[in-house]
Amino acid sequence: MDEIFGLFPTPLMRAPAVLGVPLVDGLVQHFAARAKQDNNSSSRLSHTEMLKPGDSPLFVEAARLITPKLVDFGAQLFGERIGWSLKEMWVNVLDPGGHQAMHNHANSFISGVVYLTPTHPGSQTVFMRSPGGSDFLFRNDHVAVQPTPYSADKWISPAPVPGDLILFPSYLLHAVPPNQGQRRISLSFNAIPTRLDSWGYSIGFSG
Repeated sequence: MDEIFGLFPTPLMRAPAVLGVPLVDGLVQHFAARAKQDNNSSSRLSHTEMLKPGDSPLFVEAARLITPKLVDFGAQLFGERIGWSLKEMWVNVLDPGGHQAMHNHANSFISGVVYLTPTHPGSQTVFMRSPGGSDFLFRNDHVAVQPTPYSADKWISPAPVPGDLILFPSYLLHAVPPNQGQRRISLSFNAIPTRLDSWGYSIGFSG
């Protein structure tokens, strides 16, 4: 029987209901009005300043629930269950018509999003293949093509409900299409490992 092997795939973790309803509601009520920093990609997108988990008791509780998932996901990236810390957290408010341009996250290893409000099906997070890399220089791209995980340029994350978490490598490009629904609020964060060891050459990180 023929077999297809996915060589060196890029992991993305989806963890449902990581944050409970009371915590989700508390985050929305406390931070939605504090998301006053403009974003260059859209006049209808704003966010809070970059905060440390210790800056808010709500973030402390969110970090406590998210961290075990970071350990699980980090084992997929680095082959070992190592310690992780949340370096920075912020809340995004995307009003109707607003969008988030394609970007990735610097100076971190794992990034994540917790959805705090319902998301319109047309405004789910989209992940993109890097424009560089080792792809063929000539594409097969026309109306009859049926993309596979090995040929697609984009992947739309599953429909979330408030409290759901996704984790992904920080280098992975992603964006949010124009918001076709009601105000969309999410909690984003970056995380770093406590240390990495490459055959005795060890580096420690601090948030």
